[in-house]
Amino acid sequence: MLPLNFAILKLFEEGEEYDTIDVMEKLQGQYSKFRAFKFNAVQESLMSAEKNGMLDEVRYGMDANENLRVYYKANDYGMDMIKNYIK
Repeated sequence: MLPLNFAILKLFEEGEEYDTIDVMEKLQGQYSKFRAFKFNAVQESLMSAEKNGMLDEVRYGMDANENLRVYYKANDYGMDMIKNYIK
């Protein structure tokens, strides 16, 4: 099993866009028992990947409960890093 931060990045390998809730839903089965598998920690991981140039913020909006949802997608640099360094 990959470390959680690697698993989060690996989701973006196919070029899809995800927000924090999407990522948590995708990884729920494998990582739900991890202490770091909390909304704020996953959100921080996505924001760190964006600040490190691997993900781009592609859109944002409000959900039905008026919570902000920020969607990310891997850019060319991020795709290269994910495919070459996360096995």
